[in-house]
Amino acid sequence: MMDFKPKKKLGFGLMRMPLLNPSDEASVDVEQVCKMVDMFLERGFTYFDTAWMYHDFNSENVVKAALVDRYPRNNFTLATKLHGEYIKTKEDRNRIFNEQLRKTGASFFDYYLIHGIDEELLEIYEKLDCFNWLLEKKRAGLVKHAGFSFHDTPELLDEILTKHPEMEFVQLMINYLDWNSEWVQSRACYEVAVKHGKPVTVMEPVRGGTLANLPQDIEMLFKEKDPAMSIPSWAIRFVASLDNVMVVLSGMSSIAQMEDNTSYMENFKALSEDEKKLCLKAGEKLISKLAIPCTGCSYCTSGCPMKISIPKYFKMYNENTFDDLEEKEWSVKYEDYPQLLENGGGKVADCIACGQCEGVCPQHITIIENLKMIARHIE
Repeated sequence: MMDFKPKKKLGFGLMRMPLLNPSDEASVDVEQVCKMVDMFLERGFTYFDTAWMYHDFNSENVVKAALVDRYPRNNFTLATKLHGEYIKTKEDRNRIFNEQLRKTGASFFDYYLIHGIDEELLEIYEKLDCFNWLLEKKRAGLVKHAGFSFHDTPELLDEILTKHPEMEFVQLMINYLDWNSEWVQSRACYEVAVKHGKPVTVMEPVRGGTLANLPQDIEMLFKEKDPAMSIPSWAIRFVASLDNVMVVLSGMSSIAQMEDNTSYMENFKALSEDEKKLCLKAGEKLISKLAIPCTGCSYCTSGCPMKISIPKYFKMYNENTFDDLEEKEWSVKYEDYPQLLENGGGKVADCIACGQCEGVCPQHITIIENLKMIARHIE
């Protein structure tokens, strides 16, 4: 089952590309992405991952401009996805798929995923017969490998893989912070995939940047162990060290991040058992400090009528609450706050509680209540 895995374990996740306008997810800096794509391919990496709604529905266009139009089709592998929030009828499946082929210009997809399955979305996918539909695309040669991404309990994952053994791989949120967490259950979901013999692609290994910017006391744990390695490298190497993982997706948003990630993944060496334990120890310390379990995926922002940069507010809040609130009054990084309002970005207090964001949040965060809470602090 592992015969289709990439030669190198690092994948380029195209959901956090560099922007020309920080308040406009669609304003991707294509010129910089082209340079990142060049570096990625030159160093022997081949796996690119996008989706229908990434970057406010612009990510697949960027794939065409930065990758497909510039390199032979056999030089890379491309994954994209169908999300249940955007299909209401069986006709919608082909409409979106055909548009994805047009936008990317790829002629076929190496990997295609039924996207973000949870209990609610599973009902939509089953009702619209999406699993059989995907197999039809595979038989037609338009998809090489069929799989799905997942955001729910290990019990539900077990049910799906039992019912749909034809799915070849599964994409899971795995990182050392959520390895033993109650809400994500990374380890338990990973073990279900192993039981069913399904290779795993990993999303959110650095948890939306949370594991790249650690409190000083946790950062020192890693620096004392190996001062030469970057902090994000520990998170990516932790999941890449899992035997059943075929690729680790990193949503790189700068050339510097591309340079760092490819430097240690080009000739990847798995972590030792002691190094894995160090990561888990850091995760335990961090989880006690984290206020809002946001991964920064930005699914919530594309449909926000008030254009509120929700993940950025959550990130700012988490960074300011790493210390005990009972001992240290929460203080806003005011140098960050104005940037969220530039170019038409909405204030956190502008939320009209429409619920669009909560409907698409894979972490099922109570976004509205958290925005109100943050507004009380910074407005």
